[in-house]
Amino acid sequence: MAKGKIIYKRAKDIPLNAMSVGSMLFNKTGAWRNVKPIIDYDNCIKCMICWKFCPDICIVIEDENPVIDYDYCKGCAVCVVECPKKCISLVEEGR
Repeated sequence: MAKGKIIYKRAKDIPLNAMSVGSMLFNKTGAWRNVKPIIDYDNCIKCMICWKFCPDICIVIEDENPVIDYDYCKGCAVCVVECPKKCISLVEEGR
């Protein structure tokens, strides 16, 4: 079996609802996004609340700064809503 490939032998083995075929860090889901968050580092106070609340674990900390890994970010905007300084904004993908 290829890594990450799930094979069902019978129809009744297929789950009744949608499910991921791997962890969030296995599936690069950034292509789903139509808007992306951008961090304004001039106003960021490095509180890491965006990192704490990101449901997809796509914000990492590098050199004491939150950095968004766009391979995994779906553009859900949780970080935008939770940022106390409102220094994260959404822009249309591709701009």
